[in-house]
Amino acid sequence: MDCKLELPSMVTASAVRISSLFSSSGVTSFHPPHQPEVSTGVISLSIPNISYRGLLRSPAAGRRDFLRGIAMASVLLIKSSDSKAREVEVGSYLPLFSSDPSFVLFRASPSDTPALRAGNVQPYEFILPPSWKQTRVANILSGNYCQPKCAEPWVEVKFEDEKQGKVQVVASPLIRLTNKPNATIEDIGSPEKVIASLGPFVTGNTYDSDELLETSIEKHGNQTYYSYVLETPYALTGSHNLAKATAKGSTVVLFVASANDKQWPASQETLKAMVDSFQI
Repeated sequence: MDCKLELPSMVTASAVRISSLFSSSGVTSFHPPHQPEVSTGVISLSIPNISYRGLLRSPAAGRRDFLRGIAMASVLLIKSSDSKAREVEVGSYLPLFSSDPSFVLFRASPSDTPALRAGNVQPYEFILPPSWKQTRVANILSGNYCQPKCAEPWVEVKFEDEKQGKVQVVASPLIRLTNKPNATIEDIGSPEKVIASLGPFVTGNTYDSDELLETSIEKHGNQTYYSYVLETPYALTGSHNLAKATAKGSTVVLFVASANDKQWPASQETLKAMVDSFQI
């Protein structure tokens, strides 16, 4: 039997992996083409000579097993690609920070997140040690499912280092904090009022005003930022958290740096430098 399968171009067909999946799904032999036929946006595979185990299997059952095997192969290949991406240190692809070459500069662009592509978040930037790695944001947290109109906050990007801690950018619709369109962070209220609303997105669970140790206000051009130092013994993100918040357009953007008790003594200055560098 000959059949032709259209796969998304992101799935680079591996004959060995697909063959092993077919064997476990009732397909006893698989003869891949010598060369995939590539068309715009898809990879076309002509797959001839597929024989099925058992004389009593119906053609419909065979087709189901065949398609199940292809779906499984796609998932494995995509997961393999994501896993490899998470292992790459940012210093291997981000430019050095000109003011301090011990850091690299991450400058977000529309290709990085759904919210940036939708125009709900303006490009932002911050510095990172070159040994840090970007981690994948789960789809349910990324805002990918609700752009361009999200009712709840979402995570833009995440980076971490096992020895130093982690950072993330959280975006929240402005309407959750104020009814005034295009409000500045000052329009929303004091630093204490803003962190009372956004605190759970710093800690990952709950926020208590007693956990706030220090606040400060700084300006860069026309943009105002609120900065925070928090000691959060019950936080999921870590017992030490630094945060910086600002508002622009229809969104409040929060940059959070977190560390546990073991990481904090050696990494606190690095984390502070990263938070200080954040701007939008």
